[in-house]
Amino acid sequence: ALKALKSLRTTGKLLANNGQLQLAYVQTRKEPGEVRTEATLQGMTLIQAYDGKEGWKVSPFQGRKDPEKLSVDDCKSLVEDAEIGGPLVDWKESGSTVTYLGTEDVEGTDAYKLKVVRKNGDVNFVYLDPDHYLDIRIVSQRTEQGAQIEVETDLGDYEKINGVFVPFSIESGPKNASDKQKIVLEKAEANVPVDDAVFHFPSAASK
Repeated sequence: ALKALKSLRTTGKLLANNGQLQLAYVQTRKEPGEVRTEATLQGMTLIQAYDGKEGWKVSPFQGRKDPEKLSVDDCKSLVEDAEIGGPLVDWKESGSTVTYLGTEDVEGTDAYKLKVVRKNGDVNFVYLDPDHYLDIRIVSQRTEQGAQIEVETDLGDYEKINGVFVPFSIESGPKNASDKQKIVLEKAEANVPVDDAVFHFPSAASK
């Protein structure tokens, strides 16, 4: 079922500042490894996109209306976002190594803990629910601009879309942070036709 999933569009809302800010959220992912995320508030849309080679963003909330290219480090989180099936799918083909680390308590669930070391050296700790083997938490350790960053993502409210379980609740932020960004999905659509152009850096002609 995962192999048959070539694209996935999810829509919902993104909650920030402990839920005080609510943005309209749309994410489009396409195999192999393309992603575009949009968050809209009061007519302004924040865009982050990755086309499999390079990433870019538009940050209107910082007063920047023009697209800007992202550094290799800044693309690391987008590369992970682009993976429809998460870090464990086709891990061998992508050059990762996976180690089983036993079980660990994740908010009352005795989860299986796996360590994924990516080809670029970044590490994901993936916690699987023992009943369904679904990802319930992923802790990502990345090196960005020479600093070690640790991001914790909790996944839940899974719904089956085209035979694949998709999390409809995604809460993410620095490990041990009190205020995490939460995405609550309302809809997920499988295998929607997507023009590759939406992932590529906009050319000047299209302005």
